[in-house]
Amino acid sequence: MTLAEELKSRGLVEHVSAPVEKILEHPRTAYLGIDPTADSIQVGNLAVVLFMKRLGDAGHKLVFLVGGGTGQIGDPNEKGERAMLDGKTVAANTRAIKAQLKRILGTGSFRMVDNADWLAGVKLLPFLRDIGKHFTVNDLVKREIIKKRLETPDESISYAEFTYALLQGFDYLTLHQKYGVDLQVGGSDQWTNMLSGVELIRKRLGHEVYTLGMPLITDSSGKKFGKSEGNAVWLDAKKTSPFKFYQFWINLPDTDIENYLKVYTFLPLAEIDALMELHHRNPGERQAQETLARLVTEIVHGPAAAAQAAAATDALFGATPFRELSREALAVALAEAPSASFSKKELAGGYPFAEALVAGGLASSKSDARRLIEGKGIALSGMIVENSDQKLYPGDFTGGYALVRRGKQGVLILVLK
Repeated sequence: MTLAEELKSRGLVEHVSAPVEKILEHPRTAYLGIDPTADSIQVGNLAVVLFMKRLGDAGHKLVFLVGGGTGQIGDPNEKGERAMLDGKTVAANTRAIKAQLKRILGTGSFRMVDNADWLAGVKLLPFLRDIGKHFTVNDLVKREIIKKRLETPDESISYAEFTYALLQGFDYLTLHQKYGVDLQVGGSDQWTNMLSGVELIRKRLGHEVYTLGMPLITDSSGKKFGKSEGNAVWLDAKKTSPFKFYQFWINLPDTDIENYLKVYTFLPLAEIDALMELHHRNPGERQAQETLARLVTEIVHGPAAAAQAAAATDALFGATPFRELSREALAVALAEAPSASFSKKELAGGYPFAEALVAGGLASSKSDARRLIEGKGIALSGMIVENSDQKLYPGDFTGGYALVRRGKQGVLILVLK
């Protein structure tokens, strides 16, 4: 299978400026632009970064552009203008994103550039004369987001946002002239902006270059991932911990899992087909989700963090006893799950179990706790609690811990001090 065939089989190609077979028939120098509107990229960006990695693994050269310049303007939103970031914030975000890209791409060869290096020095009159004259207002106002903003009352678009397409086209022209870039990659929501660079290079230099748009990756409700959508899953461990990152993938619904495996992992397609066959035979085992969660967490946070997240997950929601966890995995479980601590003195005469549920936040009140217990919705160390007057004793703890579960997702770790 050729690279073009594999990309199409994985569903990674939505828009192309020429047949993908023609685009990839020769070695290309491809670039991806990421604006530093936050100090981390998120899983929507990750899909395109991994697309670039596929190109690099196939022998194409890679250039990653972090938009220290365009990040100060902001790509037009469907609703409202993006918050303007000061230069210091943009610079800090740019450094953080560069570090993330280096971790994801590993030892592969790639170049990183910042468009602030050339946009900051652009003079207005030469830019309007040499670049602006190649863009018509007639064409720009037909672009979907700009058109929506112009047609929506109270959503007028600023001139700064309106010029974003010119800046992105100028980026492509600059990269083509300096580094021989002849392919731009991005999400399908950037398609018209990416075409701006193709057309600008053709008009200015008479050169044929290309662009390729990936489908937007959406969450289970059909919304694209992103800060503006309120559903961002960050790659920065301080914003989304490796455990929560792992939880995102392992809790995906079955309807999305095959697509995510094709987009976010490097498993051969035949192995994905075999995995999905096993999954369809026994969906309850969630083998596909576990494989996806492990592989993507390894890419972003490394094998050790992925293993600890998997072990903590199995202890909290599966069958692994806490005493079998490594020190690191136990620390993850304790950091991520709600807990309540009790001394041996408190437990000596028996501590009301219903009150323990309230103390750990698993029930809102003692009456709520009793209702949950009487409905057989609470389990202690794997056993359904049937008596709402049950008490806790030191003997209920193994290795200093006891796990309470409420349904499938609610958990509480009881700690013996």
